[in-house]
Amino acid sequence: MLEQLNQALEHVERHLDREIEIAELARIAMTSEYHFRRMFSALAGVPLSEYVRRRRMTVAGAEVLAGERTLLDIAVRYGYGSGEAFARAFKAVHGVGPGEARRGGATLRAYPRMSFRLIVEGSSTMRYRVVEKEKFQLVGLKARVPLVHEGMNPAIVAFLKGIPKETVARIEALSDQEPGGIVNVSAGLGEDRSSGVELDYWHGVVTGADAPADLEALPVAAGTWAVFEASGAFPEAVQFLWRDVYTQWFPSNPYRSRPGPELSQNRISADGTHVDAQLWIPVERIPA
Repeated sequence: MLEQLNQALEHVERHLDREIEIAELARIAMTSEYHFRRMFSALAGVPLSEYVRRRRMTVAGAEVLAGERTLLDIAVRYGYGSGEAFARAFKAVHGVGPGEARRGGATLRAYPRMSFRLIVEGSSTMRYRVVEKEKFQLVGLKARVPLVHEGMNPAIVAFLKGIPKETVARIEALSDQEPGGIVNVSAGLGEDRSSGVELDYWHGVVTGADAPADLEALPVAAGTWAVFEASGAFPEAVQFLWRDVYTQWFPSNPYRSRPGPELSQNRISADGTHVDAQLWIPVERIPA
């Protein structure tokens, strides 16, 4: 998988001066567009569109300094319909406009070309299983929160504190299938997985029952799920598990992510320092 991802990045480099189709990159990587976007964002730390923009402006910056083409010619070459649009994009990346950069003395920012490689660290293993589930409903309460990669998420903490214990008990009583009990769910998260991006955070259960009038429901289609387990310090063990699934498990297994909510179930110790975590990711097998 890493080899195919690097081939897709090579395609990006060869086509910075023209429109880059995500469908073509996914074809080169031999995966779906959805999974390619998710994988790239998880591995690179930025969405694909932002990486392309930074690389395009890095190469354009070198041409601006070289002075061999007019600024309008450079703008047109990199897909901008006007010098003004190019100047705005250039300044967003470099902090100065192309005219100022060409006059000399300006400091530009170079974003290096990216490549992926596998680094083996220690002898840790990932515990996982693959499960087929019929369609179900996620029933509970949800809030719009920012994504936080490290440490506690204040928005989630505040949301959970605001749910009465009686309501939590009523929600939990609706659980009638695996994963049993309360689950935390991330939904509505697209290509961009950088810190601060907003998503729908659910506190609910997996059930076949209808939702009471005062609760919300999210129908989930039947499909395949990869289930991962981890134990360790809270919340780091949970956050590292998310990271490892996308940076280690997917590149070395014949599966790709598919659209759907991602379920997390955390059993936290009484003192709040340790967690036994379970993560459910919707997947599909990559055709041979």
